[in-house]
Amino acid sequence: MKLISWNVNGIRAVYQKGFIEWVLKENPDILCIQETKAQEEQLDDNLKNILGYKSYFSSAKKKGYSGVAIYTKDLPLNVKTSNIENIDNEGRILIAEYKDFILINCYFPNSQEAGKRLEYKLEFCNNIIKISNKYVSDGKKVIITGDYNIAHNEIDLTNPKSNEKNPGFLKEERDWMSYFLNEGYIDTYRYFYPDTVKYSWWSYRLKARERNVGWRIDYFCVSKNMIKDLVSANIDNDTFGSDHCPVAINIK
Repeated sequence: MKLISWNVNGIRAVYQKGFIEWVLKENPDILCIQETKAQEEQLDDNLKNILGYKSYFSSAKKKGYSGVAIYTKDLPLNVKTSNIENIDNEGRILIAEYKDFILINCYFPNSQEAGKRLEYKLEFCNNIIKISNKYVSDGKKVIITGDYNIAHNEIDLTNPKSNEKNPGFLKEERDWMSYFLNEGYIDTYRYFYPDTVKYSWWSYRLKARERNVGWRIDYFCVSKNMIKDLVSANIDNDTFGSDHCPVAINIK
């Protein structure tokens, strides 16, 4: 089973850049999207009804902001939001329950300059752990994917020293990521490629992508009870259309 996650930085914008053709070519079983920046009623029917897929959306109350979506070939048993008001008001989580696993699609907040939203970010992060741990304690396998807005270690960004006080590489965020993984979750890309330097986000400034000055902030993490189900993980640097590129896993 092939799962892809992509922060598209505006689903209507990426639609104009061949998004549907890309989906049909890649043919994932499940596609998770972050930063849709749209309410469902603003979307073209072609976007909501891609051939072979059922789609689900959670949008922010604020128009043109945040938002997540799931496209799936297999119908989930159910799909819901987090039921936490200050998360769902920003359209940051969709939870899809399948027969064999729980899929949590997340758009983690940016902690912003000078840690302006760090408290909100960490609250969000801790809610992710609570939600995931509850499913694991119930005997479920869990996949947590999306734009985490965190580069975990120095290997995960081009200029670690100069970014130590910047959002996405703050000590508090990195410490949370370590805590999360120590709670019993696996960063799938690092599981397969512990020493590989590869990024999933580049600033639009100063030709950063062309120069490969980037950050790895998009993840597929899974609960440890899924370790035997992992087949492969990938970061697709060859797909354009956003300041992020897609990340993927294959599972049994």
